[in-house]
Amino acid sequence: MILKKWDDLPENLKNEDVKKYYDILSKKKVSLFLKRLFDLFFSLTIMIVLLPFFIIVAIAIKLDSKGTVFYRQERITTYGKTFKIFKFRTMVQNADKMGTLVTIGHDKRITRVGKIIRRIRLDEIPQLINVLKGEMTFVGTRPEVKKYVDCYTDEMKSTLLMPAGVTSIASIKYKDEDKILERATKEGKDTDTTYITEVLPQKMQYNLKYIAKFSIWYDFKTCIETVINVLR
Repeated sequence: MILKKWDDLPENLKNEDVKKYYDILSKKKVSLFLKRLFDLFFSLTIMIVLLPFFIIVAIAIKLDSKGTVFYRQERITTYGKTFKIFKFRTMVQNADKMGTLVTIGHDKRITRVGKIIRRIRLDEIPQLINVLKGEMTFVGTRPEVKKYVDCYTDEMKSTLLMPAGVTSIASIKYKDEDKILERATKEGKDTDTTYITEVLPQKMQYNLKYIAKFSIWYDFKTCIETVINVLR
């Protein structure tokens, strides 16, 4: 990816907190370029290898419940741009209109096949399409819906300097996020409020550290750690 000039950034990103991280990334232009090459090569290669698997999962989803194979939802990526994410559908059709935008542990909207897919994190694989298109990258802050991005602090907005990611250290640390939200719900707390005030700020600390430490080697290690965690 190519980092925009500071003056060309959206006005809502021009603050002192973002500038600190911008200055760090501006010194890593070669690494940012290699990151894009890494994304292109591996997303295309993995998609070709996993094509038969894609077909099998697609058939299972269609046989299990009515609706589309893919779940498409608007998310936010680099510089606050919107894009439609690709995920295997794991919930009933139009589930986002039936409740909160985040999912709790035993969400009744999740289908039978969806439970299996979610358990082994297979629902995220179609995001390789987003990576190939340049809307996402392998490692980076997980893409949020606009509702949650609107709640970002000035420092959190620094994560929008880079493309949204398929995985991250925050994703690994909070792989059981749905259980945290489920506990909050049982305690009578509002799910969205809990996510915005408790979960999101903690995840963002990991995401901001990632930007500060960014390197191709760090991306590679994060990908390996993700695979290990999925296989556990």
